[in-house]
Amino acid sequence: MHEFRFDPVRLPASAQALRGEVRAFIAEQLAQGRFDPRVNSWGSRDPAFSKACGERGYIGMCWPKEYGGHERSALERYVVVEEMLALGAPVGAHWVADRQSGNQILKHGSERARRQILPQICAGECFFSIGMSEPDSGSDLAAVRTKAVKVEGGWKISGSKVWTSGAHEAHYLIALVRTAPLEDDRHAGMTQFIIDTAKPGFSTRPIYNLYGGHDFNECIFDDYFVEDDMVLGGVGSGWRMVTGELAFERSGPDRFMSTFQLLLESMRQIGTQPNEQEAAELGRLIAHLATLRRMSTSIAGQLELGANPAIEAALVKDIGTTFEREVPEVFRKLLGVEPSLGHSADYAENLGLTTLRAPSYTLRGGTREILRGMIARGLGLR
Repeated sequence: MHEFRFDPVRLPASAQALRGEVRAFIAEQLAQGRFDPRVNSWGSRDPAFSKACGERGYIGMCWPKEYGGHERSALERYVVVEEMLALGAPVGAHWVADRQSGNQILKHGSERARRQILPQICAGECFFSIGMSEPDSGSDLAAVRTKAVKVEGGWKISGSKVWTSGAHEAHYLIALVRTAPLEDDRHAGMTQFIIDTAKPGFSTRPIYNLYGGHDFNECIFDDYFVEDDMVLGGVGSGWRMVTGELAFERSGPDRFMSTFQLLLESMRQIGTQPNEQEAAELGRLIAHLATLRRMSTSIAGQLELGANPAIEAALVKDIGTTFEREVPEVFRKLLGVEPSLGHSADYAENLGLTTLRAPSYTLRGGTREILRGMIARGLGLR
């Protein structure tokens, strides 16, 4: 049985000082009219803002300086991420590269991949997507059918990925591909590859959201050639690579702060004299938020020590995205505001957009069913 650990973490003095620096940076950007705070900011892409973050040293913070990084701690990076999300900064362009793809390349990539790609990520000029999900497979990653065939000097990949966020704007994606036939061990025979989206044989098709937004894509591989030194972690190690990567993807503050801007604005709408029901709902939501933050910072501390808290991360993701989905529903009923969708920035518009986006929160990064299966196995229940 897995022993769940969420040990308390004390942020170092350097992290507290960094918090003030980030707030000043965001205030400067806002004063210059560089962006408007939006809900779900980690999905909002602004390449110019990402480049400014790179110039300030806010991307690749924990990576070695020889690859463009800054050799700071995971807890210092956590503070930067938390402040960016709290202030509605449009960090989406560099998000995946900084959160997980760069870490995969640093730990498991070839020296050519490290030197070619990591400095570009740190500069805020290189963006990634995640090539995991496939048509007809849902969140069952072991059902991967996209395949790679060995050829001279590399591999030829054929197949497709779906729900690939930001792939139409990404320079690279890391794709999970089958390199050996499916056997009794469903987790064997898979490999991760670094895919250069500018090369022949790769294309995307847009998948539009209910509200008309273009974030999701279908990605098609048509005899796409990838060199041997763009394999991550060795042929056949894909499942191990993916499960390690998901600890970064599922445990951060982005898994409970997607609706933070709506929460703040709802508190402003209620004002300083809430009635009994409003006070009760606000107190409950803030308590949940504080608990999630405690759990998330604990995982950041474990990652700092080189651990792989995949099951703890699954728990944070499940509880956190459930919280995110609850926020718009609570305030829609509490304030009696009918959500709308247009082009203004008033509360009804904010509520409307968040309500439409909220169903995706418990899907991206692993559905509830998959996560709860992992948690149940950790508890020895299955």
